[in-house]
Amino acid sequence: MAEITKNNEAGNIPRHIAIILDGNGRWAKKRGLPRNAGHLAGSETFRKIATYCKNIGVEYLTVYAFSTENWKRSEEEVGGIMKLLDKYLREAIRDMRKKGIRMKVFGDISRLSPELQKLIEETAEISKEIEGFQANICINYGGRAEIVRAAEQYANDVIMGKVEGDLTEEQFAKYMYSADIPDPDLLIRPGGEFRLSNFLLWQCAYSEFYYTDVLWPDFDEAELDKAIAVFNSRDRRFGGVKNK
Repeated sequence: MAEITKNNEAGNIPRHIAIILDGNGRWAKKRGLPRNAGHLAGSETFRKIATYCKNIGVEYLTVYAFSTENWKRSEEEVGGIMKLLDKYLREAIRDMRKKGIRMKVFGDISRLSPELQKLIEETAEISKEIEGFQANICINYGGRAEIVRAAEQYANDVIMGKVEGDLTEEQFAKYMYSADIPDPDLLIRPGGEFRLSNFLLWQCAYSEFYYTDVLWPDFDEAELDKAIAVFNSRDRRFGGVKNK
């Protein structure tokens, strides 16, 4: 495994990493297994990578678990994903305080079952008691839908007289799900695809992108180290020019 130094000030570790969890279905198909077996394996990978991120000094991890478009999948697959989510949330509620991990869900949870909504609300309440690493799980999430939601909320605040003056990017960003955290430094997409898939469209304006053919269930600590090493080789100018 590559040697990664826990030193945010030196810039070795991205403060915020975002990952598109891609390849679960293909991983299962290659093994002659049902797609939900891939989602189960992928959930274990998330648990492992989240723990590793916390241990090496990443402050925020945001993963794309279920998009607004994923409802188009079979009833069996969607049901299996929701059962996995229920299981993971219950385990998180049990372990969050002990492990020192905050967790938030980004997305429109109104379409989820009342039981899942209650579990999500409980994790949010527990997170208020914890400081340190935060895992964000995007469920029923779409980047365009998030921007539309933010615009609607801003317009309502204008009508109610809660805001005034010209709208700025900084002000608008406060209406995003990620309002209280920095934008991702590094976006990782396993699975061999080269698209953003409607993920964090606003937040990833200046993120560094890293793509790999490794399917998400096979993504491990060494693969994350590779992504971070590539991140550290990039020249991040944020639209400016590097001084010689």
